[in-house]
Amino acid sequence: MQNSFRLSWTPSPALLALLTLGALHALSFAPGPLPHWSLPFVQIFTLAAMAWHAMRATGLRQALGAGYAFSFGNFCVGLYWLYISLHHYGDLAAPLAIGAVMILAAWLALYGALATGLAYSLGARYFSGGSSYQRQLLSAAIWASCWALSEWLRGTLFTGLPWLNIGYAHVEGVLSGWAPIVGVYGVAWLAAFASAAIALLACAKDTQNDARAAVGVGVAVLTGLAGIFFTHMTWAVPHGKPMIVRLVQGNIPQSDKFEPSAFVQGQIDYLELASLEPRSLDGKPNLIVLPETVVPLFQDEVAPNLWDHWLEVARTREADIIMGMPLHDRLATRDRYTNSAIGFDANTPAADFTSATMPMRYDKHHLVPFGEFVPPGFRWFVDALSIPLGDFDRGQVRQPLFAVHDQMIAPNICYEDVFGEEIIQSVRPLNETDPGASILLNLSNLGWFGDSWALRQHLQISRMRALETARPMLRATNTGMTAAIDPDGSVRGVLDAMHKGVLDVEVQGTTGMTPYVRWGNSLALIWLGLFLVVGVVLRLTGRRPSQAG
Repeated sequence: MQNSFRLSWTPSPALLALLTLGALHALSFAPGPLPHWSLPFVQIFTLAAMAWHAMRATGLRQALGAGYAFSFGNFCVGLYWLYISLHHYGDLAAPLAIGAVMILAAWLALYGALATGLAYSLGARYFSGGSSYQRQLLSAAIWASCWALSEWLRGTLFTGLPWLNIGYAHVEGVLSGWAPIVGVYGVAWLAAFASAAIALLACAKDTQNDARAAVGVGVAVLTGLAGIFFTHMTWAVPHGKPMIVRLVQGNIPQSDKFEPSAFVQGQIDYLELASLEPRSLDGKPNLIVLPETVVPLFQDEVAPNLWDHWLEVARTREADIIMGMPLHDRLATRDRYTNSAIGFDANTPAADFTSATMPMRYDKHHLVPFGEFVPPGFRWFVDALSIPLGDFDRGQVRQPLFAVHDQMIAPNICYEDVFGEEIIQSVRPLNETDPGASILLNLSNLGWFGDSWALRQHLQISRMRALETARPMLRATNTGMTAAIDPDGSVRGVLDAMHKGVLDVEVQGTTGMTPYVRWGNSLALIWLGLFLVVGVVLRLTGRRPSQAG
């Protein structure tokens, strides 16, 4: 007698469909390979297809699985570029790097499962609100609130990772006009509502229900028309005189950036780019901006004559200079290390650089887990990488702005501009001498991720910050995407990724507070909270369609 044992598992067609939908959804966060105009439609319809699966679930487990599988596919594809930093630059073995990306995707997918599971538990498809039309609207609103809540939780808990928030797919869509009012989480709610309305229409079983379900789609269309109207509203006015800004992209290979032997050549490259003659007499830059960690050493480790060269550039070009570099402060009780941006002009004493007492200084506030601080319990993982990482100290959320000519500039570093609720702190007036930022400035080095979607996704995120604040956003990066963004979110100029060059662009600062700058995420959170409360009350009172009139 022979005993045989065979373990096999074949994924169901529904699971494969949900994973595929999630992967397609990930394409909506930046142009390439899809054209920019298609991104909002791809986002809404792929999420609608997942919502259709979740709404037809026969139990809580199936509803959770729909959100989880979709989100897992979304994050595996949308964040694939983390593999590049872990494997190519971190020397982590390919299987381990792939596994790390998948573990992160598996963790982030829990938020998608939370959304669909909560919607199922509240019975979002089945609520009655006094009439069938109201029931359909309430169902879509509760489903959208569950999804938007999951987006907010993902962007807030454990320092937050709001990358791939569905709102970022709509910087050019009809919903973009809502960004200055409700921010990216409000836009996410509107996009999720449209997806839920489409899914409810697809779930309708007869002609009468089709007509009732269509009311949600009609409301979604109206919100799009309102968004078009809002794009024509004036949220800010010009502040001061326009100035010419030079944004420098050195394209220093990440493998060379922290090599001592390549340090000198990297500085020569950036000094030459910053010193280029303007294309015309009236195009002389007033401000030269260089990327994050353009000087990759602490200021007290750099030969003093390097600062003489940078001061000479400021003197020759008659321009202020802003650049990113790590700083070391020797305090009475301990040493303090920060990832910072500094600003100076030709009159800045050279001694100020060594002592880190430059006239303009910004210390990064929102640090990157594993990159700039090590979460408790994960030191072993960081030790396995060959990436120069450290535990930096945090700066304050609101720091002194950089006064350059007639403008007040608010720097932020790397992925800090993913957190709109923090960016608006610098735009709000502080006092009579600090009226708030008139220009936003992002310094980044995405060289860790090669020529990947990360660069274009980050540009989309910066465009959303411009929309929310009605401020121009400037981006100076090492490898891309270096760009100037107007207050309406449109890209005025951009350099090709992975190329060396400068972008000289005229920038007009603005002043005035959008509703989002004034109230932050409060409007979106109160709105989605109200629908969730209604859902909980109806769930507890047990009101179902059969009880509706």
